[in-house]
Amino acid sequence: MGEQLLSVGIDIGTSTTQLILSRLTLENRAAPFTVPRVAISDREVLYRSDIHFTPLLSDTVIDAAGVRDIVAEEYRKSGFSPHQVDTGAVIITGETARKENAREVLSALSEFAGDFVVATAGPDLESILAARGAGADEYSREHHTTVLHFDIGGGTANLAKYAHGELTATGCLDVGGRLIKLDGGGRVTYVSPVFARAGCPAPQVGEAVTPEGLRPVIQTMVEALEQAAGLRPGRDRLDAFLTQGTSWTPEPVPSVSFSGGVADCIDKPPEDWLAFGDIGVLLGRAIAASPAFHQAGRFRGGETIRATVVGAGSHATDLSGSTIFYRDIPFPLKSIPILKLTAQEETGSAEELSAAIRDKLGWYADQGGLVQLALALRGEQNPSYARIQELARGIVDGLEPLRRAGFVPIVAVEADQAKVLGQAMAALVSGPLLCLDGVGMDNGDYIDIGTPVAGGSVLPIVIKTLAFHKS
Repeated sequence: MGEQLLSVGIDIGTSTTQLILSRLTLENRAAPFTVPRVAISDREVLYRSDIHFTPLLSDTVIDAAGVRDIVAEEYRKSGFSPHQVDTGAVIITGETARKENAREVLSALSEFAGDFVVATAGPDLESILAARGAGADEYSREHHTTVLHFDIGGGTANLAKYAHGELTATGCLDVGGRLIKLDGGGRVTYVSPVFARAGCPAPQVGEAVTPEGLRPVIQTMVEALEQAAGLRPGRDRLDAFLTQGTSWTPEPVPSVSFSGGVADCIDKPPEDWLAFGDIGVLLGRAIAASPAFHQAGRFRGGETIRATVVGAGSHATDLSGSTIFYRDIPFPLKSIPILKLTAQEETGSAEELSAAIRDKLGWYADQGGLVQLALALRGEQNPSYARIQELARGIVDGLEPLRRAGFVPIVAVEADQAKVLGQAMAALVSGPLLCLDGVGMDNGDYIDIGTPVAGGSVLPIVIKTLAFHKS
């Protein structure tokens, strides 16, 4: 097929802001005379921006205008226009997502987002994008092993575990290089509240420190990482630094990998421990010296500090399957929350299915009433014609309150049956309707759906989280 999409990734992290532009190539991998199955066959990075320090107005406020100027200048240098962009992701990561004006920053970038660039944040997505950007998923698949990937930036360490190429767990720790900031003379200018919450003694603002004096706090963070990898007994350090609202079950892993700004300080740390005005160099050195991490195999990815932005630009987008059904849809659709039924609820009669859907529609209602959402189903294996008709009746009736409120019925099925289900629903209801397949999602996820490509047979999608963290 050879159709191509231009994808952008913009990562606004605790320490750095970066932009990357990639070309995604689509290919029909189905055999002749069979249903088309379009996939992304190639990802080529076209432009990598300089690495900029994220501009801040204070410890709690991002300089939105400064970030906007960085992105505008990098677009100019790349030679591409925002209007040429088809897909991608803008992500605010780590401690930056906790800044009080994180949403304002995303708004300031809206003119650079094209018609289908998502604005996302959330530790799960960050973990996945960084691991894929570094190549940990491919290494795990090719070597038939388990890899725990750590993406350690300025404010957080995002964890993603891949077993034989399959994602099995994500997590996040409040461990990073800019949790303590220093001036050129080694005097503390900022200390993150993370340490007080973790019960970890840390220096005070204004205090003059040395590498030896910082050793206890650095070692405590390294031990939290070791426990996360199952390489140190217990989980006291892990629990102390576990990001609020996240969870992690430590298990011994045969291989680890690292990305993020701190990863650059693991293999080749600067001689000057104050090179970046924070504890990143010392943290990298301590990880490199860790006997526990020496026990595990080490995969060194092709990307370190750029892993997340490469993941955002090249791996955030997926494609919905080849049997989609849509009618009168105003593409693109952005930030649609997901409502997923239980497996038992899906197997019910039309009446039971309708009741389950109507009961759960209120989960996403706000003060103004119901909101646009997408119903996610696992789908049944080889359902009969009669069962498809029954499912269609139950879904249409269950989503009727949503349709009466002026919203579009959207159904996302993991199994390849969206076209037949959509056609059955279309016979029962008039107006806009969308069924897509090959998409696995869960409650709490959001989805962006782009304008159809490949002759209208494929929908580019991004599954994301929109969790802006609070300290």
